[in-house]
Amino acid sequence: MLHKQTVLIIDYGSQYTQLIARRIRELNVYSEIVPYSVSSDDIRQRNPKAVVLSGGPDSVYAEGAPTLDPLIIELGVPILGICYGFGLLMTYDGGVVMPNGQREYGFAELDVENKSPLFNGISKKSQVWMSHGDAVEELPGNWSVLARSGNGVLAAAGRDGGVVLGTQFHPEVVHTIDGKRIISNFLFDVAKCQKDWTPASFVESTIEEIQVAVGEEKVLCGVSGGVDSAVLAKLIHEAVGSQLRCVFVDHGLLRKNEPDYISGKLVQSLGFEVEIHDFSKKFLSLLVGVVHPEEKRRIIGEQFIRSFETATQSGTGFKFLGQGTLYPDIIESGGVRGTADVIKSHHNVGGLPDDMSFELLEPLRELFKDEVRQVGKELGLPSDVLGRHPFPGPGLGVRIIGEITEDRVKILQEADHIFIEALHKYDVYNEIWQAFAVLVPVKTVGVMGDERTYANLIALRAVTSVDGMTADWYRLSEEVLAEVSNKIVNSVPGVNRVVYDVSSKPPSTIEWE
Repeated sequence: MLHKQTVLIIDYGSQYTQLIARRIRELNVYSEIVPYSVSSDDIRQRNPKAVVLSGGPDSVYAEGAPTLDPLIIELGVPILGICYGFGLLMTYDGGVVMPNGQREYGFAELDVENKSPLFNGISKKSQVWMSHGDAVEELPGNWSVLARSGNGVLAAAGRDGGVVLGTQFHPEVVHTIDGKRIISNFLFDVAKCQKDWTPASFVESTIEEIQVAVGEEKVLCGVSGGVDSAVLAKLIHEAVGSQLRCVFVDHGLLRKNEPDYISGKLVQSLGFEVEIHDFSKKFLSLLVGVVHPEEKRRIIGEQFIRSFETATQSGTGFKFLGQGTLYPDIIESGGVRGTADVIKSHHNVGGLPDDMSFELLEPLRELFKDEVRQVGKELGLPSDVLGRHPFPGPGLGVRIIGEITEDRVKILQEADHIFIEALHKYDVYNEIWQAFAVLVPVKTVGVMGDERTYANLIALRAVTSVDGMTADWYRLSEEVLAEVSNKIVNSVPGVNRVVYDVSSKPPSTIEWE
């Protein structure tokens, strides 16, 4: 994807790195995360409008701490170093960074001492979020103080007339009251960026690029019923029309009545046909005895492609496979940072077989989830299609803890259906990012009527989020929880206990596997 404006974020391992990218994109400027191993030559070739150095868990003075190609600082590109990134800029110019005995973690008062475009429109005193164990003891001679925190710690400084800047605090988090304005000031007053990252511009440029890449070839697209694949299919169809063939693979691990939704509401909304192929028995047979979540994902990912190959044998000449891979998929599968741990491999990122017969077409891979919905709205898809909660590619396979069996799938489908229906009934579905039930095949003792039972546990999960990178558990009312729990226990055979998950991401993930 070619962009007129790009801001590169060099990642030093901060839990907020993705949040920096989100904040910049919210201001209609394209941003992308690159590993800290990036070279000055790489930066020069990409010709960004600005560079941001993220925070990180290390100390700049620690042995083996991540570094920065020093020539990046001399490229003449506006730079903003945040926390650890600020410390790197300091050490490059001979400043002294030392452990701070006060170790600020949390709210602090920002006291702006000198004028800077970075603080245009910001009051002299403002609340910011500090998260560091280091402090700048000696400022290099070519730098000037811009702000300090309430206890005198250097909070912001600049050099080169304010083209290179650093903050000890985190402007990207909501706890920094004027953080969005500070980032905006850096983008537009310092780096002179333009707002060219919009749903309309993305659709226009992506359609052109799909047309160039595909030419006269044919494209297969896997439609799952989720938002990502619906937007993907609509976008590709806008580009190549009848060259697109959409296929829905029923792997037997879907929500209740999902094939009916595909053939009804979704086809009507898309405006073109989607073929339905049932491979549920094949998938379930391959998963017999498999309990490890990564192995489940690998098996489902590989069979997903094989099923496509089988389903499309009646057609020839399909060169491309459209996939709804998103930016968080790339990040969580370790595909952005050179040192990133694989949180979980996504079936459409880390589980694809090497010998598949398609070339991948992934036009959404630069987008966060909320951006996909904005693009879908631009394409004319209705809100009830775009508002569906995310559903994992491996489906209920990663919502059944342990071995997958046909009986367990049926139990979970019924419990999940009861939960989702209640959220619609009480008009809270759209307040929630993602909600689902999990089958925990740990038998617990219960009493139903006058008889002792020994049955399965269902866990309910509902979270709020913007893009799935972080999430908080949704405060569901006691009334809803009581109704859902009572109905599941009384109408779903094999379940005698229901619990509600109150953990956030991080430290937990949204899905259980």
